[in-house]
Amino acid sequence: MHTSIHRAACVVLALAGTPLWAHETATCPAGLEAVAQCYRGSDANGAKYWIAIPRQWNHMLVVHAHGGPRLSQATNDNNVEDLERFAVTVRQGFAWAGSTYRRPGYGVKMAAEDTENLRKIFIERFGKPERTILHGQSWGGNVAAKAVELYGGSYDGVVLTNGMLAGGTLNYLHRADLRAVYQYYCNNHPRPEEPQYPLWMGLPENSQLKSKDLEARANECLGLKLPAAQRSAEQQRKLRNILAVVPVPERTLLSHLTWATFTFRDLIKRVGGKNPFDNRHVAYRGTDDDAALNRGVQRFDADPSALAQLADDSDLSGKLPVPVITLHAIDDPTALVEYEDVYRSKVAAAGQSGRLLQTFTREHDHSKLSDAEYAAVFNTLLQWTASGKKPSRADVDAACARAEAQFQGGCHFDLNYQPKALFERVPPRKPAN
Repeated sequence: MHTSIHRAACVVLALAGTPLWAHETATCPAGLEAVAQCYRGSDANGAKYWIAIPRQWNHMLVVHAHGGPRLSQATNDNNVEDLERFAVTVRQGFAWAGSTYRRPGYGVKMAAEDTENLRKIFIERFGKPERTILHGQSWGGNVAAKAVELYGGSYDGVVLTNGMLAGGTLNYLHRADLRAVYQYYCNNHPRPEEPQYPLWMGLPENSQLKSKDLEARANECLGLKLPAAQRSAEQQRKLRNILAVVPVPERTLLSHLTWATFTFRDLIKRVGGKNPFDNRHVAYRGTDDDAALNRGVQRFDADPSALAQLADDSDLSGKLPVPVITLHAIDDPTALVEYEDVYRSKVAAAGQSGRLLQTFTREHDHSKLSDAEYAAVFNTLLQWTASGKKPSRADVDAACARAEAQFQGGCHFDLNYQPKALFERVPPRKPAN
């Protein structure tokens, strides 16, 4: 235990069977010092957390599940970043609690358990809130959606923002495609003179390749750091072909390639070193020579046991014990908006459509949307939990208009948008009949 925590005002040894935890008072991030008291600590599994309680607390709690998965060892500074990004909830009067999770790397159920443990810690220290809302952002949307299926009775409602809601078996298919298609055109990841490996593993466990090295290779092949006019004709051709096949924008292509390298290496380790992805029957289309690409691209088949492990950890049943509102940017460059259609279909198949409201905005970002929109979604969810009456998208838009007087970012809702099916954007995995 760190000496700073020894010096802190509060150390609690829980009774047998309950979490062992310790925390200290902390200085809130800039802008929140005047409105909240903050605490930081660690739970019995080593997951670090931050808690912020407004000085004018509405006696309601938002438990936050962050995105990622982060691959470096977590520190409490990571939690500060999450709190700063979603400080709007504290300004609304909610207490806020966020966990780093106990270890870096993939593990949806693990992260869901750590999130639930933090909710229990909050109650032990500060008492039971009148309402508890679970909020998941990005990969944390997958975590929160899984958590509400596992621990549904703990929460009164859920907000999922730009969530990866297709589950692990579908969330990463386009990145597996990117890994294979990039290698076909660039042939430098790995280079021909380097040890070869199946691309689905992302990177061998013992590889010393760093993010900066991968960036250099992508720039070498595609000229990503150059203005478009300064790229060679060959760089332009390769980049155009990759973007035609893989549904990511140029501005986040390197990020997706990075995830398809380092995140894949970690994910594969979590499923026994076997492959949960496939592209055996994918017909890649839209390039200047589709036939050559489909002949030459590396093919791989999913191992059934790895696929089953990934599904068990991260796929969703669609069973919703409480109301859920999702907020997703239509032009999200990181988490495909089509994930929302997968989630909607799962919820409908489980007979729970009455507990799901999906909203969409015309924004172009992933990590941060409008504060006024966040405020509107949380306020609308509270009204839903109190009244039992499902709101409409128009209700959320109206709530946003009211929130604009206090919060920044404006309102950008598209009240009529419906996402297409995922496989209209990601190539289908099975041969056509």
